[in-house]
Amino acid sequence: MKFKTGRALACVALAGSFVVTMLPSVSSASTKTVSDSTFNTSFSTMKYLKSIVAKGKGSIAVILPDTVSSARYTEFDAPYLKQAFKAAGLTTKQYIVQNAQGSDTTQYTDAQADISKGAKVLLLDALDSTTGAIIEAYAKARGVKVIDYDRLTLGGARSYYVSFNNVAVGTLIGKGETSCITAWGVSAPLIYVMKGSPTDNNATLFAQGYNAVLSAAGYTTAAGKVVDENTGTWTPSVALTDFQGAYAANPKINAVVTPNDENAAPIISYLQSQGLPPKKIPFTGQDATLVGFQNIISGYQCGTVYKPIWLEAQAAAALAVYLRAGIKPPAGLVNGTSTDSGALITSLKKVPSVLLVATWVTASNVEKTVIHDKVIKASDLCTSSAPTVKGATPATYAADCTTYGIK
Repeated sequence: MKFKTGRALACVALAGSFVVTMLPSVSSASTKTVSDSTFNTSFSTMKYLKSIVAKGKGSIAVILPDTVSSARYTEFDAPYLKQAFKAAGLTTKQYIVQNAQGSDTTQYTDAQADISKGAKVLLLDALDSTTGAIIEAYAKARGVKVIDYDRLTLGGARSYYVSFNNVAVGTLIGKGETSCITAWGVSAPLIYVMKGSPTDNNATLFAQGYNAVLSAAGYTTAAGKVVDENTGTWTPSVALTDFQGAYAANPKINAVVTPNDENAAPIISYLQSQGLPPKKIPFTGQDATLVGFQNIISGYQCGTVYKPIWLEAQAAAALAVYLRAGIKPPAGLVNGTSTDSGALITSLKKVPSVLLVATWVTASNVEKTVIHDKVIKASDLCTSSAPTVKGATPATYAADCTTYGIK
């Protein structure tokens, strides 16, 4: 990271200590509270937090990581977080939602600026744990609470963590791949196993989940049934280059574990340009993107992990509202703990967490999941799509939508 002062580096040492500040309970501050089971797609239960908002001071600042690793940050997280804050009664002067655009320096300077302008809570989806730990130490030294959003910052000094159970997400990916291999009749499977960025703790947890499933099913490198990527990325163009190299060296690859829809999309498009027919090479994914679902209903991707971001955004916004008011969140909201085994600490830490449940979505249940939740519009899904790789054929999906009753 390119920091011009010694202050930020000094903050790293501060991240090694972690002190839990005791907050007063919610008691009778409101007649109703929120929990991980009360949130809905209309955001209607966020209104129960208005009395808590009235007790708070300062602002809430959200800093998202980038716009490359996943379309979710611009399509879902940012608008849902804004909707959640507004529904809870915060004014536009009391919250800000930003994106670091892939720059660790930008993420750090955004945090500095937010704190100097009066932010009392940071919702941080760190680009990596090094960046996150520095930001969190800086915030802690100034009395600002931090919530790790979606990614746990290893060695950090946050108060809470909001995400999905990411090992379980990986398990869904692994089960989706093995199920699809059977359903599509893939003979003598040779699976190319890809990963997300090595700087993202979530990518490590996803891999734990799907590698365990593959191993239990007998798909291992030792058995000659797996080609392991060994590296990892959240940049789709890099994922395509990695695959092309592996495929050239191992032309018998006939199944691919891809950790998200964005990494899968350019690879699928490339193979389509080479004449790949449907239901021949199964791919996996997550993040429930439009292109992911188009690949699913047309028979090129087995399924995707649907993580309801509207749920995650409301849980995070609710936590932030309680911390801004100096009130301990209700037990029904904080439903678990997560382990931080970061290098900057001397022992494992248990981080109070909101851990949400994801769903594996295939072509057969698109209608009753993401269409029902209004995450994807049927009108968008069923129209034509331009290829993501030059030379591929544009696709239309109206017939596929009819096949699966999507309307």
